[in-house]
Amino acid sequence: MSCNVLIVEDELSIRDTLAELFEVDGTRVTRVATLDEAKKALAAEPYQLILSDIRLGGKRDGGLQVMAAAGLLSPEAVVIALTAFPDQDNRLASKRLGATYFLEKPVGLETIASVAAKHGVPSSLFPHAAVAAADETTNGTA
Repeated sequence: MSCNVLIVEDELSIRDTLAELFEVDGTRVTRVATLDEAKKALAAEPYQLILSDIRLGGKRDGGLQVMAAAGLLSPEAVVIALTAFPDQDNRLASKRLGATYFLEKPVGLETIASVAAKHGVPSSLFPHAAVAAADETTNGTA
């Protein structure tokens, strides 16, 4: 199964670390740093998984705008909101805009990979997630 993952993070080291986590066979990872780049990526193709920082380039709501665009352009995507500012307003706005998960930085790669694996998105930590998710679906309907 082929997966598309979009990583929206303005901090280069975090963006690269997240990308490396998901760069496994059959997964295409797109890395962007700004709201405009994220909107262009979302308009170009659908994604199965979107990881987005809430604050982008100093904009308090940049990531929230990414989530709004994702809801329109990749409505089936699993969206993980990442933030170092886990206030209730961010949490509620993220959920309202379609975030599936709200994770506080720093967050372990194992946590992110585990969440992705639950939705069939493989990573270097769970390379067979797509197969396992398909097996669970098959077992649940058989």
